[in-house]
Amino acid sequence: MLKFEHTRHKPPTALKEERPLVVACSPLRSNVNLSTIFRTAGCCGVREIIATGNAKLVNKIARDGAESVNLTVKNSLPPVLKKLKDEGYALVGLEQTTHSTPLAEYPFPKKTALVVGSEREGLSQECLNLLDAVVEIPVWGMPFSYNVATATSMALYEYCRQYPAG
Repeated sequence: MLKFEHTRHKPPTALKEERPLVVACSPLRSNVNLSTIFRTAGCCGVREIIATGNAKLVNKIARDGAESVNLTVKNSLPPVLKKLKDEGYALVGLEQTTHSTPLAEYPFPKKTALVVGSEREGLSQECLNLLDAVVEIPVWGMPFSYNVATATSMALYEYCRQYPAG
């Protein structure tokens, strides 16, 4: 049996090109959730998060993401989504709806804006009407949905799995 010596903190995998992926967030109830999404976005090579409402980062959580991720805060999500659509992004909502596709079955367009709703209210009907697609993460117990930061992390991972080089 071969024995391998493992060294912690392998350097990040270099991307061949910048990821054309943006995360757009409804007003979140907790800045901890936004900060966790921010840190995960940094790990995934995402360069931009657009948050709405009273969004602020908790530096102890967001930490290293600040070196590579740009956070823009806007007042309202629908105008942001319209602008992203005009820029050629596919608007993919992360929400449980009557016609949502399970995350593992959804082929993400390369140029995607992942649209994330708040935990209790989800995405507004106005935002849902602007989306090109909606993905959901199956739940097998209570509560009925994952924490917004956890769900966003899963969706970002799935996008990165489909486009590992950027």
